[in-house]
Amino acid sequence: MERVQFQQEQMLAELKDLVQKSLFTQSEVKQIVKKRTQFETALVRRIPKKTDFLRYAAYEMNLEQLRRKRVERLKLEKTAPSVSDYALVRRQFQIFERALKKFKSDVGLWIQYIQVAKREGARSLVGRITARALQLHPRTPALYIIAASHELNHMSPSAARALLQRGLRLNADSIDMWREYVRMEMGFVEGMRRRWNVLGIHEEDRPIAEAETTPEEDVAPLTPEEIAAEKGGDEGERARQAIMDGAIVKSVILSAAKALPSINLFSALEVLIRSYPSQERLRTVLLDHLYSVLKDTLPDDPHAVKMLATRRLRDLTSQENSDDSVMAEGEEFVDALQAANESFSVAVDASSTNASGIADVYVEFIEEWCKLPTLDLNLRAYLVASLRRLARQPNAPPLLQAAHIRLTSPSKKAP
Repeated sequence: MERVQFQQEQMLAELKDLVQKSLFTQSEVKQIVKKRTQFETALVRRIPKKTDFLRYAAYEMNLEQLRRKRVERLKLEKTAPSVSDYALVRRQFQIFERALKKFKSDVGLWIQYIQVAKREGARSLVGRITARALQLHPRTPALYIIAASHELNHMSPSAARALLQRGLRLNADSIDMWREYVRMEMGFVEGMRRRWNVLGIHEEDRPIAEAETTPEEDVAPLTPEEIAAEKGGDEGERARQAIMDGAIVKSVILSAAKALPSINLFSALEVLIRSYPSQERLRTVLLDHLYSVLKDTLPDDPHAVKMLATRRLRDLTSQENSDDSVMAEGEEFVDALQAANESFSVAVDASSTNASGIADVYVEFIEEWCKLPTLDLNLRAYLVASLRRLARQPNAPPLLQAAHIRLTSPSKKAP
């Protein structure tokens, strides 16, 4: 109980300040003391529970929100900060620190602490927490991603890159980390493009020192890539062109494929590249590179074959305001569907090591589109005829013939 009494003594100054500012009444302060005493008593028992700490922290968070709302409502005059202005937030941090002494192995608790510190704008504290967490949990990808995001948000791309590279050395099998690394490098390219537009470097091939600059707040220190790209002459022009062509991102994609040759990785990177708000030219270049690496890395993987064959169809479905009914009638769609079907047909004919697997994904492709109500009857007939041709070839996988029978039986005919 000495610990409980010590904590009660520590809160006297802040509670007195809250009353003096008319933010809380004497009755409310008594309730606060009573509630905190209950929480402290629960924490000093022989085997404390994590939920006890979390409930205590949540109570302090709600108390701080109430204090801020009352400050705003009462429109108190701005004065020098007093103990009550920061004591409630400090107590939240102290509760998490005490919890982590008991539950060091709980990654979720570390992440909650980081989120609370972020919300309160404690930048340096976030850095310290993530560093401690990574020392204890070096094989937890989420912590590296959080730490790198924190560095990026505070204009430190080099530190973010170093964190992700360090994490990937220990977690090379993490799809999430490779995706975030690619996302960060794509953000770097977009940031460089905007910077150069402001500096006018594209219009006039001059060193940065000679260009007219616009003062900006929180400008990040230049990275080695930026320094090389902002030089004058041919060297700077080549460096800028390489960055704009996605050379750094391509290198990361290639490293990811070597470390983790998985179709799930390629699918995740494709979704990222398609959805990231970058220039269309860069997006196209990166997708071309991704598909090229996929073809070299997983040449006989059925899902890789499907991903490569249906690329143009996904190009159409990723466009804004596109839906199946509209897409199934366009000329571009017809060409894309034909290209996908021909690519599948070639793969089925050429495959020797995994013929049944590729045939299986081809059947899925045919049935998926033939069941689409808005598909033109001529296109459906074309797909069924293509399936029949492959099914009749010598040594064709039996499932091709079975799929053809299902699609041509009376119950499966198009309406």
